Amino acid sequence: MSEKILMIEDEPGLVLTVGDRLEAEGYSFESCMDGPEGEKKAIEEDWNLIILDLMLPGKDGFAICKAIRAAGKFTPVLMLTARSRLDDKVGGLKIGADDYLCKPFEMAELLARIEALLRRAEAASKALDTGTKKGSGELQIDLKRGFITWKDQESPLSAQEIKLLDYFYRHEDTIISREELLNSVWGYDSDITTRTIDVHVARLRQKMGDVKDISKYIHTVRGIGYKFTPPRD
Repeated sequence: MSEKILMIEDEPGLVLTVGDRLEAEGYSFESCMDGPEGEKKAIEEDWNLIILDLMLPGKDGFAICKAIRAAGKFTPVLMLTARSRLDDKVGGLKIGADDYLCKPFEMAELLARIEALLRRAEAASKALDTGTKKGSGELQIDLKRGFITWKDQESPLSAQEIKLLDYFYRHEDTIISREELLNSVWGYDSDITTRTIDVHVARLRQKMGDVKDISKYIHTVRGIGYKFTPPRD
């Protein structure tokens, strides 16, 4: 069965070009050109990947991505933006996007990003299959369901956050460099590699009730990377 990809984009020419190429590559492709309609379709149906434009009529990509994650959907989200500002890219990652791509882009790069995201999602799915409930006291981590509960507040995990946490658990109490995380968890290079990792770690810390300067779980090792100390009884 071919992977299902939804594109939420209001440029008809771009939708046609991307759709034709993805279908030629064997993907099942659908599109929406309206923000609210795209959000509804993204949440109510099952997709292997969502390509989401930042600027849309009715509702922008930031709000749609946030709604997708709030609905407990772990579908990989590739955000498209005509902006090259770092704040816009980081903003997308903070609210749950898994990757971003600036317009205009080469089709080869889009395909490479899609393939990388689908590989990551498959790895995250395996983590879900083998994951168990972890945690202690007020913090509970359920990789199988894809949720973190801290002080009775439940937060959904994105597919990438699941894979990152799974990697931390498999290398607990060990210093892990950003380069190792990039290669093992992300599996590709980009212009914002270390910042991408830092943003995902910051999101996990927030969901775990972890404060950076006095972190109990994800410790920053200056100049190297991170060390994960799992919650214990």
